Amino acid sequence: MTGGTFRKMALGYPHAVESAHMNHPDFRIDGKIFATLGYPDDDRGMVKLTPEQQRSFVREAPDVFDPCSGSWGRQGATNVHLPLAKKSLVRAALDCAFQNVRAKAKKKNA
Repeated sequence: MTGGTFRKMALGYPHAVESAHMNHPDFRIDGKIFATLGYPDDDRGMVKLTPEQQRSFVREAPDVFDPCSGSWGRQGATNVHLPLAKKSLVRAALDCAFQNVRAKAKKKNA
């Protein structure tokens, strides 16, 4: 998978927009990041999972998914090694990340 494919998939969600954070692209819903691209290098993306989801994706494809470093990673931020990733698996991870952020925003606005 390429960064361009990841970008297109992330922007395919309703009301998703591309912005930037710390000099790399990010993808947001309701102003909250659910995925990023290009960090720590151009071959990586990041999806904002729950710790449980992260463990599941890492277990299923350890060559594709790994926790981000530090507290972000412990909270579920998960790197995606794009060249090794299958589109269907990244779609599943993006679905989770999008739903996680959307659910949190809905709860906050309720």
